[in-house]
Amino acid sequence: MKLLHANLLLILGVILLAALPLFLVSGSGDPDAELFTGADEQAQALIAEIRPDYEPWAEPFWEPPSGEVESLLFALQAALGAGFIGYYFGRKRGASR
Repeated sequence: MKLLHANLLLILGVILLAALPLFLVSGSGDPDAELFTGADEQAQALIAEIRPDYEPWAEPFWEPPSGEVESLLFALQAALGAGFIGYYFGRKRGASR
């Protein structure tokens, strides 16, 4: 029973660590402002400030509907990459034994 309680507490802790920051984030006061902006948006704002006449030479072929979807896709890409790397190293270690 002791091991079960420890595991449940660890699972609850992980869930809290993942969900709590989403509830504690405070916005800038502007209800239309995106809370989860990335480096791309910040770089565009800085470039527009330095050179207002700059025209980008490439455009994305698809724009995600919101910043949250963009963050989700980025996290999914990172998770898949980490999974493939972990699988590769696991196979190599298993083959060496």
